This record gives sequence, structure tokens and C-alpha cells, in this order.
Amino acid sequence: MWNERYSEPGFAFGTKPNDFLVASAPKLQPRSEVLCLGEGEGRNAVYLASLGHRVTAVDSSSVGLEKASLLARKQGVTLEIIEADLDGYLITPGSFQAIVSIFCHLPPAVQAGLHKRACEGLAPGGVFILEGYSKKQINYDTGGPRKIEMLMDLEQLKQELKPLDLSHAIHTEREIREGSYHLGTGAVVQIIGIKPG
Repeated sequence: MWNERYSEPGFAFGTKPNDFLVASAPKLQPRSEVLCLGEGEGRNAVYLASLGHRVTAVDSSSVGLEKASLLARKQGVTLEIIEADLDGYLITPGSFQAIVSIFCHLPPAVQAGLHKRACEGLAPGGVFILEGYSKKQINYDTGGPRKIEMLMDLEQLKQELKPLDLSHAIHTEREIREGSYHLGTGAVVQIIGIKPG
């Protein structure tokens, strides 16, 4: 499905970074090792690389990652790109100062396993940044999965991210304008977590 979507002309979710990520980026240490999960066409990874971070972009779509490479070249930055299924994707413990998950919607069991590995993959003091559509998004036609089990639940996320100190963990509604697939008022969850140590 994602290869098909990313084969469409242009960038499905635009080329500008996610607003919540932009607002959260000052929390990252300079020149952090950053992992972007479900990065698709690369807009967030390229933005972080433009700030001087060393960014690894992971996605299962070869077509999306080709566009990420193109966008990085156009912006004059470098990404490490990995094509991988996030179900079972190995994150070396303690290897990243930041891990970013922006609208990375997965089946519940896959999400739980990935978040466990993400918590382990952060170095002490590392930052986890997440924004995704909440289950209330099923009432909107402005983006995100149309299966409620693929939408996010804040309390479930808090359980999955228990190893982190959550400095920001909210459900909110906001205007989202990201390409043609995220357009209009959306119900989202937002999290910023710090690994103790």
C-alpha cells in the first residue's frame, strides 16, 4: 500500500516537517544520533539533518525511501536510509540520543514491541518524540488509518513507554496541513519522553 501511495506524483505528506516535531526539536542535544521510525518520504528526517543531527530513516517502503534520498540531496543533507519492516526491526540498545515517531501507525502488537525496543535503544538522557492520530480520529475524515485498532490510545502509550519520564503526554485536536493526506482538524496524541540516567 505504501509503495503505491508514494508512487503518486509529489510528496504524499508534503516536504515540510511535522509542526510538533519542529516545536520539540530544541529538546535534542546538538548533533544527536536520531532514529526516525516509519519515515516514509523523509520530510522529518531531512529537517532534523538540516539542524546538524545524524539521522537514520527507517521505513518499509522502498519508493518512499527513494523520495527521502531525493529530498535529502535537494536540501544538501545526508541521511542513513534503512529499508526494513518495523515488526522485529532491531534497535541497538543505547545507540540513539533521540527517536522520532511521527504518524507511525502500526498494529497494536507491533507497536508495543517497537516501543519496547525504542526505549531500550535510547541512550540515558535520550528523547522520544511521538505524534499520532488518536482513536477519536475515526470521527474525522482528515487523515490517518480508517481502522480504529490502528489508531493510538494515550493510556496504552503511557504503559508501553513506562521506562521513560514523560514530560509531555496529551490528547489534543489541532489543524494539520501536511500534503494531501493530512489535511484539516485532527485528533492526536503527543508524547515527549526522556530516558532516565
